[in-house]
Amino acid sequence: MVLTSRGEAIDFAGAHLYSRSTFDKVIMTADVILLLLGLGILTLGADVLVRGGSSLARHLGMTPLLVGLTVVAFGTSMPEMLVSVGGSLKGQDELALGNVVGSNIFNVGFILAIIALISPINIKYSVLKLDAPAVIVTALIAVVVAYSGLVSRFEGFLLLLLLFAYTFVNIRLARSEVKTEVISEFEEGIPKPTKSIWLDVALIFGGLILLMLGSHFLLGSATRIAQMLNISDAVIGLTIVAAGTSTPELATSVVAAIRKHSDIAIGNVIGSNVFNILGILGLSTIVKPLSLSNFSFGDFWVMVVFSIAILPLMWTSRKLCRWEGGLLLLGYILFVWSRWPNSA
Repeated sequence: MVLTSRGEAIDFAGAHLYSRSTFDKVIMTADVILLLLGLGILTLGADVLVRGGSSLARHLGMTPLLVGLTVVAFGTSMPEMLVSVGGSLKGQDELALGNVVGSNIFNVGFILAIIALISPINIKYSVLKLDAPAVIVTALIAVVVAYSGLVSRFEGFLLLLLLFAYTFVNIRLARSEVKTEVISEFEEGIPKPTKSIWLDVALIFGGLILLMLGSHFLLGSATRIAQMLNISDAVIGLTIVAAGTSTPELATSVVAAIRKHSDIAIGNVIGSNVFNILGILGLSTIVKPLSLSNFSFGDFWVMVVFSIAILPLMWTSRKLCRWEGGLLLLGYILFVWSRWPNSA
């Protein structure tokens, strides 16, 4: 406390604390804006990439079904890919793992729940026979490779090999068993081809640039927010980052549900979960082995529980009803609520 010549008292310590608090709020606000900007750029980049890639594939003679199962499915997962691989390169193992695990939980607990609430989904036997079990098996594979506390490059290569095998089998089965109405769904569900292959190439490169820029903004801002809130990168990855990078899947699935395209809606969620484990986790660990030293192994089991929950819910009346969607959404809300306080 200091007295001025006019008898006014100035508390320099208090002024310092006030200015410090104000400065922190400004920095936090700026980082939140950057995080939202990064998520927006990632979503835009994925959309541009999918449009360019789908159009190029159509110009090269690929059928809409094949484009939907490959280009669109992988393209909508590119935000997760860029963020997890970027996190791996920067040594942010918790964020990279949290993004993969959190995205799978979000896909089931939020996206699948939302599309069921919009319109009850009829489940085809092929989903129960192959796709839903594939989600469960890949989730269990993630538990196995993470059990030692380090996911190695060798395990990453095995995961990628399994992804290629799964994609090959899926395409073969789709070609042999697909029905006319499913083909028409994919015709409507994928972007229309452009007039020029060179425009397709430009869109692909533009989409990749946007994805890299968005992931750069997101990784930096998410890390600073975690530090300022005194929570771990894992929790940020499991919640905010995972939900944000899953926005393309959410948008695609919601549009498909509104149009009553159940095959695309379900296939998008299931395909994304399989790709997240086999493709994104696999490639991230090839770039650099990922350590679980600061990551809760229990979150892998939460992912397994959500994955297993799909099967009995879908099996009842071969339909995912609104109340079942509400149950999944409640489970996701409880998961997010439980993770934040434990990490603060």
